[in-house]
Amino acid sequence: MHSFRPARRSDLTDIIRLLSDDDLGATREVVSDPPDTRYIAAFAAIEADANQLLAVAVDERDRVVGCLQLTFIPGLSRTGMWRGQIESVRVARDARGSGLGSDFIEWAVARCLDRGCGLVQLTSDKSRTESIRFYEKIGFVASHEGLKRTL
Repeated sequence: MHSFRPARRSDLTDIIRLLSDDDLGATREVVSDPPDTRYIAAFAAIEADANQLLAVAVDERDRVVGCLQLTFIPGLSRTGMWRGQIESVRVARDARGSGLGSDFIEWAVARCLDRGCGLVQLTSDKSRTESIRFYEKIGFVASHEGLKRTL
């Protein structure tokens, strides 16, 4: 059984481990205990922002087995509609295939509805073909092309 909650500072090392646990993340993340000060500063900024929610999925032993970041975005388009942006979704390898991922996404969608969002969106790196299939299976549609520019 799993449950979902806002992340705590004490979860940070576990979250970073999850973020680093694939080919892309391994090249981008720095796993250390204590965490690199940049992660600590980012966590503090997320925690202080009412439009940000860093969440974790935990198992019955309170072990962090998933993470995601949810951002609530106000906008003028679509008659001033708010959007939910889901990012940095990870599920521990040993928890995949258990339904945790779809439950976690539905939990995040419910938080968006609670905040009055009319749309929820996410992006996935094109190389993560299994993730893209997963998102399509649970109702997401590849309706737009997303572009990024590294600074």
